Amino acid sequence: MTIISPGPGIAGRVGRRFFMLGAGSLVLSGCVSSPQPQVAPPAPAPEPAPRIRPLMYDALPEEPFSVPAVDVDQVDPQWWRAEVDYDTEERPGTLVVDTAARYLYHVGSGGRATRYGIGVGRDGFAWQGRAIVAYKRKWPRWTPPDSMVARQPELEPYSIANGGMAPSATNPLGARALYIHENGRDTLYRVHGTHQPWSIGNSISSGCIRLLNQDVIHLHDKVRDGSPIVVMHDGGMEIAAA
Repeated sequence: MTIISPGPGIAGRVGRRFFMLGAGSLVLSGCVSSPQPQVAPPAPAPEPAPRIRPLMYDALPEEPFSVPAVDVDQVDPQWWRAEVDYDTEERPGTLVVDTAARYLYHVGSGGRATRYGIGVGRDGFAWQGRAIVAYKRKWPRWTPPDSMVARQPELEPYSIANGGMAPSATNPLGARALYIHENGRDTLYRVHGTHQPWSIGNSISSGCIRLLNQDVIHLHDKVRDGSPIVVMHDGGMEIAAA
Protein backbone atom coordinates (compact mmCIF):
# COMPACT_ATOMS: atom_id res chain seq x y z
CA MET A 1 0.00 0.00 0.00
CA THR A 2 1.26 3.36 -0.93
CA ILE A 3 1.04 6.10 1.74
CA ILE A 4 0.65 9.51 0.28
CA SER A 5 2.38 12.13 2.37
CA PRO A 6 1.09 15.64 2.19
CA GLY A 7 3.23 17.85 0.21
CA PRO A 8 5.24 20.55 1.83
CA GLY A 9 2.73 23.14 0.68
CA ILE A 10 -0.18 21.44 2.46
CA ALA A 11 1.82 20.83 5.63
CA GLY A 12 2.90 24.40 5.68
CA ARG A 13 -0.60 25.66 5.24
CA VAL A 14 -1.94 23.40 8.01
CA GLY A 15 0.87 24.38 10.35
CA ARG A 16 0.36 28.02 9.71
CA ARG A 17 -3.40 27.58 10.30
CA PHE A 18 -2.79 25.95 13.70
CA PHE A 19 -0.23 28.61 14.59
CA MET A 20 -2.61 31.42 13.68
CA LEU A 21 -5.48 29.85 15.65
CA GLY A 22 -3.23 29.45 18.64
CA ALA A 23 -2.00 32.99 18.34
CA GLY A 24 -5.56 34.23 18.00
CA SER A 25 -6.53 32.46 21.18
CA LEU A 26 -3.61 34.12 22.90
CA VAL A 27 -4.68 37.50 21.57
CA LEU A 28 -8.28 36.93 22.63
CA SER A 29 -7.24 35.81 26.08
CA GLY A 30 -5.35 39.04 26.48
CA CYS A 31 -8.58 41.06 25.94
CA VAL A 32 -10.56 39.34 28.73
CA SER A 33 -10.45 41.15 32.06
CA SER A 34 -9.16 39.08 34.88
CA PRO A 35 -11.76 38.54 37.63
CA GLN A 36 -11.64 41.16 40.38
CA PRO A 37 -10.88 39.93 43.88
CA GLN A 38 -13.96 39.74 46.06
CA VAL A 39 -13.84 42.52 48.69
CA ALA A 40 -15.92 41.94 51.78
CA PRO A 41 -18.26 44.86 52.61
CA PRO A 42 -17.15 46.92 55.59
CA ALA A 43 -18.40 45.68 58.91
CA PRO A 44 -21.28 47.76 60.29
CA ALA A 45 -20.29 50.27 62.92
CA PRO A 46 -20.81 48.89 66.41
CA GLU A 47 -23.85 50.11 68.25
CA PRO A 48 -22.94 52.86 70.72
CA ALA A 49 -22.81 51.64 74.28
CA PRO A 50 -25.88 52.69 76.26
CA ARG A 51 -25.25 55.58 78.61
CA ILE A 52 -24.95 54.66 82.23
CA ARG A 53 -27.49 56.59 84.26
CA PRO A 54 -25.97 58.31 87.29
CA LEU A 55 -27.63 57.61 90.62
CA MET A 56 -28.87 61.20 90.85
CA TYR A 57 -31.26 60.44 87.98
CA ASP A 58 -32.79 57.28 89.41
CA ALA A 59 -36.53 57.07 90.05
CA LEU A 60 -37.90 58.80 93.15
CA PRO A 61 -40.59 56.45 94.49
CA GLU A 62 -41.01 58.41 97.74
CA GLU A 63 -42.56 61.37 95.91
CA PRO A 64 -46.38 61.82 95.99
CA PHE A 65 -46.51 61.35 92.22
CA SER A 66 -44.43 59.19 89.93
CA VAL A 67 -40.97 60.52 89.15
CA PRO A 68 -39.48 57.85 86.86
CA ALA A 69 -35.79 57.39 86.25
CA VAL A 70 -34.48 59.80 83.65
CA ASP A 71 -33.98 58.31 80.21
CA VAL A 72 -30.44 59.62 79.86
CA ASP A 73 -30.38 58.65 76.19
CA GLN A 74 -32.71 61.63 75.70
CA VAL A 75 -30.46 64.05 77.62
CA ASP A 76 -26.94 64.73 76.42
CA PRO A 77 -24.41 64.49 79.29
CA GLN A 78 -23.55 68.16 78.82
CA TRP A 79 -26.93 68.95 80.40
CA TRP A 80 -26.46 66.72 83.43
CA ARG A 81 -26.15 68.31 86.86
CA ALA A 82 -22.54 69.04 87.80
CA GLU A 83 -20.39 70.89 90.30
CA VAL A 84 -18.23 73.33 88.33
CA ASP A 85 -15.81 76.21 88.70
CA TYR A 86 -17.74 79.44 88.21
CA ASP A 87 -16.20 82.89 88.25
CA THR A 88 -18.87 85.46 89.06
CA GLU A 89 -19.40 88.61 91.09
CA GLU A 90 -22.81 87.34 92.24
CA ARG A 91 -22.92 86.37 95.88
CA PRO A 92 -23.39 82.76 97.03
CA GLY A 93 -27.01 81.66 96.93
CA THR A 94 -27.78 83.57 93.72
CA LEU A 95 -29.34 81.81 90.76
CA VAL A 96 -27.85 82.78 87.41
CA VAL A 97 -29.73 81.64 84.33
CA ASP A 98 -27.82 81.78 81.05
CA THR A 99 -30.54 81.16 78.49
CA ALA A 100 -28.17 81.26 75.51
CA ALA A 101 -25.94 78.53 76.98
CA ARG A 102 -28.94 76.59 78.39
CA TYR A 103 -27.57 76.51 81.95
CA LEU A 104 -28.74 77.55 85.39
CA TYR A 105 -26.03 78.11 88.02
CA HIS A 106 -26.65 78.06 91.75
CA VAL A 107 -23.70 80.07 93.00
CA GLY A 108 -21.77 78.51 95.83
CA SER A 109 -18.69 79.61 97.74
CA GLY A 110 -15.05 79.48 96.74
CA GLY A 111 -15.69 80.09 93.03
CA ARG A 112 -17.89 77.03 92.65
CA ALA A 113 -21.47 76.51 91.53
CA THR A 114 -23.96 73.76 90.86
CA ARG A 115 -24.81 73.79 87.18
CA TYR A 116 -28.08 72.45 85.76
CA GLY A 117 -29.08 71.96 82.13
CA ILE A 118 -32.31 73.78 81.31
CA GLY A 119 -34.97 74.22 78.68
CA VAL A 120 -35.85 77.83 77.92
CA GLY A 121 -38.55 79.96 76.33
CA ARG A 122 -39.09 80.34 72.61
CA ASP A 123 -37.84 83.49 70.94
CA GLY A 124 -40.19 86.33 71.78
CA PHE A 125 -41.22 84.81 75.09
CA ALA A 126 -37.91 84.57 76.95
CA TRP A 127 -37.93 86.66 80.12
CA GLN A 128 -34.72 88.27 81.32
CA GLY A 129 -33.83 90.47 84.22
CA ARG A 130 -32.94 90.59 87.91
CA ALA A 131 -35.50 89.50 90.48
CA ILE A 132 -35.92 87.20 93.48
CA VAL A 133 -37.29 83.76 94.19
CA ALA A 134 -40.31 84.91 96.23
CA TYR A 135 -41.39 81.44 97.31
CA LYS A 136 -41.30 77.76 96.33
CA ARG A 137 -43.90 75.02 95.98
CA LYS A 138 -43.82 71.25 95.95
CA TRP A 139 -46.05 69.67 93.31
CA PRO A 140 -47.68 73.01 92.43
CA ARG A 141 -50.91 73.66 90.60
CA TRP A 142 -50.44 75.07 87.11
CA THR A 143 -52.43 78.14 86.17
CA PRO A 144 -51.47 79.45 82.73
CA PRO A 145 -51.69 83.25 82.55
CA ASP A 146 -54.56 84.81 80.66
CA SER A 147 -52.23 85.85 77.83
CA MET A 148 -51.31 82.20 77.26
CA VAL A 149 -54.94 81.10 77.38
CA ALA A 150 -55.72 83.76 74.77
CA ARG A 151 -53.09 82.23 72.47
CA GLN A 152 -54.14 78.67 73.28
CA PRO A 153 -57.88 78.54 74.00
CA GLU A 154 -57.67 74.82 74.72
CA LEU A 155 -56.07 75.79 78.04
CA GLU A 156 -59.25 77.50 79.26
CA PRO A 157 -60.13 74.60 81.64
CA TYR A 158 -56.87 75.33 83.50
CA SER A 159 -57.20 79.12 83.63
CA ILE A 160 -56.87 81.10 86.83
CA ALA A 161 -60.65 81.50 86.91
CA ASN A 162 -61.07 77.72 86.81
CA GLY A 163 -58.50 76.99 89.50
CA GLY A 164 -55.68 75.70 87.33
CA MET A 165 -54.44 72.15 86.78
CA ALA A 166 -54.08 69.90 89.79
CA PRO A 167 -50.65 68.46 90.62
CA SER A 168 -49.83 65.26 88.77
CA ALA A 169 -47.00 63.36 87.12
CA THR A 170 -47.72 65.21 83.87
CA ASN A 171 -48.45 68.68 85.25
CA PRO A 172 -46.38 71.18 83.19
CA LEU A 173 -44.73 72.59 86.35
CA GLY A 174 -43.43 69.19 87.36
CA ALA A 175 -42.38 68.25 90.88
CA ARG A 176 -41.31 71.70 92.10
CA ALA A 177 -41.62 75.35 91.13
CA LEU A 178 -39.78 78.52 92.13
CA TYR A 179 -41.84 81.70 91.65
CA ILE A 180 -39.99 84.75 90.32
CA HIS A 181 -41.03 88.19 91.54
CA GLU A 182 -39.63 91.57 90.58
CA ASN A 183 -40.19 94.68 92.72
CA GLY A 184 -42.82 92.83 94.71
CA ARG A 185 -44.80 91.74 91.65
CA ASP A 186 -45.18 88.30 90.12
CA THR A 187 -43.39 88.13 86.76
CA LEU A 188 -45.54 85.07 85.89
CA TYR A 189 -42.38 83.13 85.09
CA ARG A 190 -41.17 80.12 86.98
CA VAL A 191 -38.20 77.84 87.43
CA HIS A 192 -39.87 74.44 87.44
CA GLY A 193 -39.59 70.75 86.70
CA THR A 194 -40.57 68.77 83.64
CA HIS A 195 -41.42 65.16 82.84
CA GLN A 196 -40.10 65.65 79.28
CA PRO A 197 -36.34 65.04 79.47
CA TRP A 198 -35.88 65.59 75.72
CA SER A 199 -36.80 69.27 76.22
CA ILE A 200 -33.65 70.01 78.25
CA GLY A 201 -31.16 71.97 76.16
CA ASN A 202 -33.93 73.20 73.84
CA SER A 203 -36.02 76.33 73.46
CA ILE A 204 -39.67 75.34 73.41
CA SER A 205 -41.62 76.59 76.42
CA SER A 206 -43.49 79.88 76.80
CA GLY A 207 -40.78 81.64 78.74
CA CYS A 208 -40.32 79.55 81.89
CA ILE A 209 -37.09 77.83 82.88
CA ARG A 210 -37.49 74.06 83.07
CA LEU A 211 -35.24 71.45 84.67
CA LEU A 212 -35.39 67.69 84.97
CA ASN A 213 -37.64 66.79 87.89
CA GLN A 214 -34.70 65.28 89.77
CA ASP A 215 -32.76 68.50 89.25
CA VAL A 216 -35.53 70.88 90.30
CA ILE A 217 -36.08 68.83 93.47
CA HIS A 218 -32.35 69.14 94.20
CA LEU A 219 -32.43 72.89 93.51
CA HIS A 220 -35.61 73.43 95.53
CA ASP A 221 -33.97 71.91 98.57
CA LYS A 222 -30.93 74.23 98.26
CA VAL A 223 -32.56 77.58 97.45
CA ARG A 224 -33.99 79.87 100.12
CA ASP A 225 -37.00 82.14 99.69
CA GLY A 226 -35.81 85.61 98.75
CA SER A 227 -32.73 84.37 96.89
CA PRO A 228 -31.70 86.66 94.01
CA ILE A 229 -32.04 85.41 90.47
CA VAL A 230 -30.43 86.85 87.34
CA VAL A 231 -31.69 85.76 83.93
CA MET A 232 -29.37 86.61 81.04
CA HIS A 233 -30.00 86.28 77.33
CA ASP A 234 -27.30 86.17 74.63
CA GLY A 235 -24.61 86.84 77.19
CA GLY A 236 -26.20 90.05 78.46
CA MET A 237 -28.91 91.06 80.87
CA GLU A 238 -31.66 93.62 80.71
CA ILE A 239 -34.04 94.59 83.45
CA ALA A 240 -37.38 93.01 82.70
CA ALA A 241 -40.45 95.15 82.36
CA ALA A 242 -42.90 94.91 85.24
